[in-house]
Amino acid sequence: MFNYQLQPGKERKMLKFEETEFKPKITIITAYYNGHKYIDQTINSVLNQTFPFWEWIIVNDGSTNEESIEKLKEIETVDKRIKVLSKENSGLAATRDFGADKSDKNAEYLFFLDDDDVIHPTYLECAYATLQTNKDASWAYTDVVNFEGMEYKWVKWFDSEIEKKENLLVATALIRKKDFFEVNGYELREKAVNEDWNLWLKLLAAGKRPVRMNFDGFWYRRKKQGSELQRSKENRKRALEIIKTTGQKIKEDVEAIQYPKQDYDWEEIIETIDIPNATLVKDEKINILMMIPWMVTGGADKFNLDLVTRIDKKKFNMIIVTTEPNTNSWRQEFDNQVTVYDLTTFLDKKYWPAFINHLIAQYNIQIIFNTNSYIGYSMIPYLKAKYPEMPIMDYVHMEEWYNRAGGYSRDSSTVSSCIDKTLVCNKHSEKILVDYFKRNPKEVETVYIGVDEDKFNPEKYHKEEILKELKIENPDKKYIISYICRISEQKRPLLLVEILRELKEKRKDFICVIAGDGPMLDKVKKMVRRYELQDCIIFLGNVKETEKVYTISDMTINCSIKEGLALTAYESLSMGVPVVTADVGGQSELVNEEVGKVVPCLQQEKEIRNFDYQEEEINPYVEAINEVLDNLEKYKANCRKRILDGFTINHMVENMEKQFENVLQNKSHEKIETGYALQKAMDICKELITKSYAALNGQYEWLCNQVNMEYFGQVSGNAESSYDYFETPMGKLRLKFISITKKMHIYEQVRSILRKLRRN
Repeated sequence: MFNYQLQPGKERKMLKFEETEFKPKITIITAYYNGHKYIDQTINSVLNQTFPFWEWIIVNDGSTNEESIEKLKEIETVDKRIKVLSKENSGLAATRDFGADKSDKNAEYLFFLDDDDVIHPTYLECAYATLQTNKDASWAYTDVVNFEGMEYKWVKWFDSEIEKKENLLVATALIRKKDFFEVNGYELREKAVNEDWNLWLKLLAAGKRPVRMNFDGFWYRRKKQGSELQRSKENRKRALEIIKTTGQKIKEDVEAIQYPKQDYDWEEIIETIDIPNATLVKDEKINILMMIPWMVTGGADKFNLDLVTRIDKKKFNMIIVTTEPNTNSWRQEFDNQVTVYDLTTFLDKKYWPAFINHLIAQYNIQIIFNTNSYIGYSMIPYLKAKYPEMPIMDYVHMEEWYNRAGGYSRDSSTVSSCIDKTLVCNKHSEKILVDYFKRNPKEVETVYIGVDEDKFNPEKYHKEEILKELKIENPDKKYIISYICRISEQKRPLLLVEILRELKEKRKDFICVIAGDGPMLDKVKKMVRRYELQDCIIFLGNVKETEKVYTISDMTINCSIKEGLALTAYESLSMGVPVVTADVGGQSELVNEEVGKVVPCLQQEKEIRNFDYQEEEINPYVEAINEVLDNLEKYKANCRKRILDGFTINHMVENMEKQFENVLQNKSHEKIETGYALQKAMDICKELITKSYAALNGQYEWLCNQVNMEYFGQVSGNAESSYDYFETPMGKLRLKFISITKKMHIYEQVRSILRKLRRN
């Protein structure tokens, strides 16, 4: 659920850079008219920027409020990069043009920000990088969050034909100064006539194209009264006359650059971008660059979030880079803890190594830490060659034999000569890395992921209340067995149904609650109906607050064919609920005879799609369930103590902190020598990145399409426009068209022909 209260700029969190003089690359321009009420938050959001090469011209457009005038005097003293200029009242467009005329001659870009709006801390840095690497684009903007008076997200697929009739763009963007002046800026001298929309149309008419960065960078304050948008609506007839006249000047279809997108085709890997570095002031903190795939709901992702949330901020500074397209439902949680750069949202892949080099320099990075990023693994040899003295670490959650014959365990082992320390979530995985992948035992160590014992505390919840909330009727007080997971092949949900069918033959005093959804859910429901088990199985769907399910449970069951060490096992025990689990991954390291039962997994991973389960696989689960239910109080008494004795998140974070400190204090001379040796083979290191990019083209494009379908297939109830592009038949057809023609390398040619046909 998106939290509209987590707005940028609520606190001032300025980065301390070594440089004292910053030649401005960007001129920020704010038209100010009686704007004292909200501007403090705007100021904070600007001062919190990770890109310090800006000047800020605040133009007082004839303010009449004494408090607002006094506020301007205060603002001038906040930062020497801020200038306050005054003029007679002439309206928004004229005031912005006035500020643009006063911009520093060294500034390459203009950024218009109203005195009540706010921006994400990385906005200027990401926008600058995307325009520096997309030289044919004239302006860059992000998706927008509307807040205060109305709360909704504005995420629109850009189309220049639609832009003539409906403004898909947002008010704030980074604009090339030369292009702004080429179209004579805002130019309008009438007030409240959709000045922003008209500017975008002028740029499009001149053949200029935008870049849409796919993250929530701009926060627009939707005041119910007194906003420019409200005034433009009141002056709608005149505003639309101007828009229509300007729109008619657009003769060509202008295609925007829109992220995320599959953009790589065996191009040269770029090592530097023309972005000025402003190195942070060095302190005693350990600065870590953490590479992860995305920020979504999942066990590995929960580990990432727990780590950056609980790590000692006085000792460690973590910078996050993500490498796979996603809607990133947890991004706000990460943003609230650390600085995040989602590379997929603003940068072509060939520039990723260059931007990472930029971050390493800017943040004085001392350790590189990769977890579950396939692209991250492909970059490790290059990074070791580039920075031989810098330790590199990774964390592997489990080996996956059905995925690249080992998954991330294989990826890690392939580049192990460059990795100082590999951490895993269980001893079983540690043993596989050493025995099967021939890793050095001194370089592999287990750090259990742990659980939030405060959140998953049975004393905080009431069973009867939650039963009512979940609408579960249990008048006979039957035992409740819970099955909490994504309903997918890996979790073997059809085996669960077979187990319950057999269990029902032996006892009638249980209900099974299935909490989750996934690709196999329909098959499970059909099987339940076929076996006539509807009376003892309840489907709850996806439950985000899983602690509620544990509260009503007497036991949880896990019959997966593959786990690292399941988060549900940690959570269940922390809630005082025994576990019956398959003996996979590190499950037996947590679930012992005092807190549950571990059942042999007889099926091989390569047989994951074989759903014909035999009695010798089913019966041990039935026996284990009976054993636990018949001795329930004995098992329950030990569960929470098992967690508190060494499996909490705080234990995990303490162990991770020790690992980071140790790898920095005891650098491996062997790894350093490897780094210097790899410098002589830098071309090979760069080619490894190239091959990884090319190999992932299909998967990356699929992920991009999934993100676009997710964003443009939903409409906010408060949004004033319902252009629901990708849910329309034409939108779906367009996605197929793009995918097929790009694979055939004829996309641009066909696109050009269609544009000509449409014009004729």
